[in-house]
Amino acid sequence: MAIRIALVGLGKISVDQHVPAIASDAAYQLVAGVSPRSRIEGLACYSDLGSLFAATELDAVAINSPPQARFALAREALNAGKHVLLEKPPAATLSELADLERIARAQGLTLYTGWHSQHAPGVAPSREWLVGKSVRAVDLSWCENVREWHPGQRWIWEPGGLGVFDPGINAFSILTRILPEPLVLTAARLDVPANCATPVAAELEGSVGEAGQFQGHLDFLQTGRQTWTINVDTDAGRLSLAMGGAELCIAGERRDVGPSREYPSIYRRFAALVHSAECEVDAAPLALAADAFLIGRQRRVAEFVE
Repeated sequence: MAIRIALVGLGKISVDQHVPAIASDAAYQLVAGVSPRSRIEGLACYSDLGSLFAATELDAVAINSPPQARFALAREALNAGKHVLLEKPPAATLSELADLERIARAQGLTLYTGWHSQHAPGVAPSREWLVGKSVRAVDLSWCENVREWHPGQRWIWEPGGLGVFDPGINAFSILTRILPEPLVLTAARLDVPANCATPVAAELEGSVGEAGQFQGHLDFLQTGRQTWTINVDTDAGRLSLAMGGAELCIAGERRDVGPSREYPSIYRRFAALVHSAECEVDAAPLALAADAFLIGRQRRVAEFVE
């Protein structure tokens, strides 16, 4: 039988990515949405989870709310016996995520952290090629325009909203997936607007394994062409991922990695986990973002103006 699923949070990411991914997968039936304000035409919508559970039979929820609200929503869904897919970042803190995993495992339910960038077409071949290679340097440049990708979304500047690490954590999810040795952050500078609690830009330093060096540049105010690039220099040449993992070049040779189908891939994996009642919780990208906040030196910069 199809997995009866509801979307919790009906913002841009739900409309642009989750709805079409579910619609294209026969493993699912989208039965409802939950939002205190937003609605999707043709879909039964409820203002809260309690109303949803009282009115609708379903098996799972995908939680796409701002991260500050995800813990309470996911906990309520798990306690109601529903499998849970978490949009990235999966929670506002590591302890929240650990507690959700505890609840899910205790109840025999699926909890899945859907790091969409890990499903970019260049990621799996990059991981495979890097096996056994000695990493000498990693350079990350993740720069985009917040006004284009998060227009009017004030939550991103509040505590738990991550600021520039909301897109930056996508890069962390790729790095933690492909690197053959652990990435450890050793220094960070966080540029925080005077009217915000989270950074608009960041400069990062770190190490990869015993000998590799890491540098990262994150910027939320880039205009023009957006930049989502990772370069990994190894003893066998350079691997370059561009456009968020959609383009791959190894030792100067462009590799055909096929089309990008991140969210359909997420939903295929979630269906498999639901049918076997397994959890798949990856906390590593969130841990790197948390480390940047823990060790980062803050520099106050000009106020952010929408």
